[in-house]
Amino acid sequence: MDFATVVLIICAVIVVVAVVAVVLVVHAHGGRFTVDIGGQTPRAAGGNDTSPETGFKTRLRGLGLFSGGVVAVLLARVWSMQLMSNDEYTSQAERNRTRTITTAAPRGRILDRNGEELVTNRPSLTVVAQADVADDERELQLLGNLLGMPRMAVKRNIQDTTEGAQSSRTVAVDVSRRIVAYLEEHPDLFPGVTVEQRTQRHYPHGKLAAHVLGYTGTVTADQLEASKDSEDGIAYESGDITGQAGVEYQYESVLQGVRGEQKVFVDADGDVTGYSTSVPAEAGSDVVLTIDAKIQQAAEDGLQHAISKAKALQNKATAGCVVVLDCTNGEILAMASYPEFDPSIFVGGISNADWEALSSEASGYPLMDRAVSGTYASASTIKPLSALAALNNGIADASTTYDCTGFWTGFGSAYGQYCWDHDGHGIIDLRNGIVYSCDTVFYEIGKAFFESDNKEGLQDTYSRWGLGKKTGVDLPGEAEGRVPTADWKWNYFSSYPEEDRTWRGGDTTNLAIGQGDILVTPLQMACIYMAIANDGVMWRPHVLKSVTSKEGSGTVADYKVEKINEVEEKDEYMALIHDALQGVIYEEDEAVTSHFTSLPVKVAGKTGTGEKAGKDPTAWFCAYAPADDPKYVVCAMLEEGGFGSTSTMYAVRDTFGGIYDVPDQSTADSSSSAR
Repeated sequence: MDFATVVLIICAVIVVVAVVAVVLVVHAHGGRFTVDIGGQTPRAAGGNDTSPETGFKTRLRGLGLFSGGVVAVLLARVWSMQLMSNDEYTSQAERNRTRTITTAAPRGRILDRNGEELVTNRPSLTVVAQADVADDERELQLLGNLLGMPRMAVKRNIQDTTEGAQSSRTVAVDVSRRIVAYLEEHPDLFPGVTVEQRTQRHYPHGKLAAHVLGYTGTVTADQLEASKDSEDGIAYESGDITGQAGVEYQYESVLQGVRGEQKVFVDADGDVTGYSTSVPAEAGSDVVLTIDAKIQQAAEDGLQHAISKAKALQNKATAGCVVVLDCTNGEILAMASYPEFDPSIFVGGISNADWEALSSEASGYPLMDRAVSGTYASASTIKPLSALAALNNGIADASTTYDCTGFWTGFGSAYGQYCWDHDGHGIIDLRNGIVYSCDTVFYEIGKAFFESDNKEGLQDTYSRWGLGKKTGVDLPGEAEGRVPTADWKWNYFSSYPEEDRTWRGGDTTNLAIGQGDILVTPLQMACIYMAIANDGVMWRPHVLKSVTSKEGSGTVADYKVEKINEVEEKDEYMALIHDALQGVIYEEDEAVTSHFTSLPVKVAGKTGTGEKAGKDPTAWFCAYAPADDPKYVVCAMLEEGGFGSTSTMYAVRDTFGGIYDVPDQSTADSSSSAR
């Protein structure tokens, strides 16, 4: 309602009130008043205050007051609308005729520690259309023919409002320049259709480090809802592209840029009629990782080498991973996982068929980062900790010896357990029990703990070194593993008979060799060997090195190295462990030794073979180098890979070869089945 209309209504009300008043007065003069001939003041015929004439005067005055009140209210409202609310109505009018369209910002790049681009952006020619194109069947058909798309697919894309009601609708991405040229040459055939140059994620090294880098996708409903209360200041809109896994997800707040804004004029139907001011989008910040592309490639090649060796020995070798740490600061230099996937498959949206393939058990769950999320029995890689537990609790010392016959009967022949070497190792001490991975030595340690006052001494040692809890790595989806105890077993198997829920001696002997119900992640075991290499000091593993400045070449944030554990152990105990782990590499198996003698440094490490009912064994190999001044830790695991010395050893050796630029020239194959 405009000002002129309001004034007209007020005038009409005043006129009506005046007319009514006049009519009433005239009528009163004709019937109820008399006039003195002498010219005196008229007086009521009744002559007293309660006469009908007096009542009429009162009603007339009331009507006048009412009419005046109405007029006053209307005038006050007009004054309020025109003076006090003028800015508000002006703003409402402006909002009715304008809309703000946001434009996506390029995501920041992801670089390796040396500045090598692991993830960047590439230009993408994108065909977009206005909403009304969906109503033109002829144009839809022509556009579908040109793009090689069904007409209904083109229509569905144009009707999709996830990018905003007034925003141009994406029809096709990464179109050829031939299509662009044709559209530009025939604008009369395609009104409302244009070509925009946008950006898409690009992976210069293909699948390299895919599990670390992660992938992007359209923002989910849950992410949209969560962003409303987000503390990082990111408020998503429907259709936004966000990180969905790996570094892309973990550092979304850094990589995600600031959307640009374009103000447009619209008509009553919401159709765009013109364009006004705009604010350009601001790209996200670049992230520098601790990953070294060269070492990453060596780790991935080594993992494939290990898989081929395992399969040659008739093992299934279904999945695996390799973790490389700088044990002086916790930096993750490489993290390979298999099965692998190509992150570029998510660019522009992933098909249902591809998603089902990447998410299925039959495919081996390729999206799963086994280094961080996979949990497995640690097998013999745990034996250095079992030895430390025995030393600390007085159960063994450096001179303690054991007689390994190949079949241990410490709890009676009915509960006998085999050593991996069924022929037996003979008389053997604690140090060589680690070197040759003699199970009998550790059965005896387990039995001693079970029969002692400190029945859970092994568990206490494992927990003290960090097992059973997350490392806090800056990657999503980390598992915490499990250190089983008597209470855990009782509660976990709550539906079983009492005798099956009770902790037994066999549970402890299994635990001592890394079998049974213990679960660890490969990253946890890499951290255990980092701490062993550092005589008890463990740094938090991390993939972030720094965030670069958008101005100049400096950084705006650098990762602060954090010590997460420091285990106190006697020097002589740690010396025994270091010596034993070197013995694993250079004494246990000549074939294994031949692969490491060509390296310029000494290596210390441990094999492992985890048993799982109905499956081939899980193969392990964890090592660090240089043995006398540790810098690098390499830990490899292969599901159903057989023995560590015959499969994962190759992954570790090839990775060290990439670090020291010394390829493995040995052709010797180990025949050892040491666990």
